Amino acid sequence: MNISFPEPTITPITKPFWNSIEQKKFTLQQCENCEQWIFYPRAHCPHCFGNRLTWREATGKGRLKTWSVVHRAGHPAWQSLTPYAVGIVELEEGPSLLTHLLIREKELRYQLPVEISYHVLNERQLPFFKREEGES
Repeated sequence: MNISFPEPTITPITKPFWNSIEQKKFTLQQCENCEQWIFYPRAHCPHCFGNRLTWREATGKGRLKTWSVVHRAGHPAWQSLTPYAVGIVELEEGPSLLTHLLIREKELRYQLPVEISYHVLNERQLPFFKREEGES
């Protein structure tokens, strides 16, 4: 049986994010009114409710806030890869995001410095996070 991995949902609002990921660039929206960085992509700023949002390149670095090790996947395609870790990364720019972590379970710790790592799955470039280079 051949099971394919679920694809991300791409909408007109999220399309610029996924286009930049395809080019191995990590971009986030930034509000031109209050200058806050925003993730997940949306039409209005959640801080000041302005609608002047610009896509800007971000560092792709952050710190691990929390995580979970998955032993029983929610989708059959992921089951063969268990156990794997997912976590919430607080980006240097401020927003947090839920992501797959390419970090061994015994190395996971609060505030671990992490950085983006791009990998192809189902012929689509996807963002994962790994330990920051040089982090011991």
